[in-house]
Amino acid sequence: MTAPPLSDPNARPQALPPSDVSTGVGLVGLAGLFGWIAFCRAYPDIAVMLGLGGELSGTRGVLSGPLAALAAMLFTALPMAAWSVLVDKVHLRPSTGIDWSLRRPLADVMPVAVIKLVGLWATWALLAAFYALARWYWSGNYVFAMEVLSVAILPLVLLSVPYVIWLDRYLVEPRDGAFQFGAFVLGGGVVGREQWDRAGLTKHWRAWIIKGFFGAFMISILPPGFAQIVEADPAALLANPAEFIMLLVTLLFVIDVQIGTVGYLLTLRPLDSHIRSGNPFLAGWLAALMCYPPFVWGIIGPDQQILSYEAGTPGWAHWFADTPALLWAWGGLLVALTAIYAWATVVFGIRFSNLTYRGVLTHGPYRFTRHPAYLSKNLFWWASVLPFLVTGGSLIEGVRNSIFLLAVNAIYYWRARTEEAHLLAEDAKYRDYHAWMESHGLITAPLVRLKRAILGNGARSHEETHPFPAE
Repeated sequence: MTAPPLSDPNARPQALPPSDVSTGVGLVGLAGLFGWIAFCRAYPDIAVMLGLGGELSGTRGVLSGPLAALAAMLFTALPMAAWSVLVDKVHLRPSTGIDWSLRRPLADVMPVAVIKLVGLWATWALLAAFYALARWYWSGNYVFAMEVLSVAILPLVLLSVPYVIWLDRYLVEPRDGAFQFGAFVLGGGVVGREQWDRAGLTKHWRAWIIKGFFGAFMISILPPGFAQIVEADPAALLANPAEFIMLLVTLLFVIDVQIGTVGYLLTLRPLDSHIRSGNPFLAGWLAALMCYPPFVWGIIGPDQQILSYEAGTPGWAHWFADTPALLWAWGGLLVALTAIYAWATVVFGIRFSNLTYRGVLTHGPYRFTRHPAYLSKNLFWWASVLPFLVTGGSLIEGVRNSIFLLAVNAIYYWRARTEEAHLLAEDAKYRDYHAWMESHGLITAPLVRLKRAILGNGARSHEETHPFPAE
């Protein structure tokens, strides 16, 4: 699978292609999240006002527990789903694969639907077996994710029956990946082997491995940040600029995690948020998985990990502590970088996830650079850690830190290139967006010109039309 050639440099798109996600989707999700956080913080007063005191009058506190963090997803997801259907009318798009005029009779639907349900349930069973075998899922924050998924599996199995039967009445091609895996599981004794193919199975499992791996991780990191935000006293923290700045940074990360988690879980065709394809490049998977547990443990981070870039680094708050104006200014920079990172997730609405193609984004921060999240995240690490400034006067530690952080930056560049290779091969709109950004992107265009000035224009055709070999 190789990316088709980009258009000729002299015939680039003159207009930015429209985004597949509207700005309103992310904004209403953000409003719902803020509303729930405000409710959780005000709950003690609300409880008194509603007369929920009684014997528990002295124990009513803010709602900062794991279940409140989980509920935040509901208040984030529902407004985004409603906006997508009622305002953007995404359910009518051809890209959903749905034709609402079909209305197949149930007798025609059931044979395929039964096989599809077998495939779907078998997929969930194999993911559950993987969770059970992998030890890291049963310690630390992951325990919460396993508890949530253990409780959710029965409702999911029950709800999948009416959902699959209902949707199959309208799908243009109901024999999707779940059907093909069901046919594979049932074997030739029930359905013919000719009804499934290897490409369909591969596509099915790419999508579900992504959902299973990243979905569990995202659920596991929901509670800590949410609790910190709900329990915080911003007024008290104003006396300590560094703590106040980090509270704002935490809030922005909570926004990113909440909306991102909704994106991983809400992959539904009627919302046009289904996974069209998972990244087919092995390099893309390696680059992405290196940045997440359990693979990141031992590679990136503090202590004795291979790419530890924080040895002897007390960080920005230490070095600027004696200069309040600079402390506030530098903290503002960190907040701005984190805001860009969160913004890059918010504009995805219900379509955020790694290693997938679920449509093309061309608005928000993606109007200025193709990879705003990676760019802002990596700049944040440099600005917050200041790896070249170490205590103890060890110059070599500063050099090591800087080189290792550059290596981490290179991993994210690698991720960006593999993602581009995937999308360039999938969608003509992305190829137009890619080309438009090279000429007009506020950040991308100057970088492209600098790269060509260094490497020469001749380097463009091979690197960008064949970024990575096919799997």
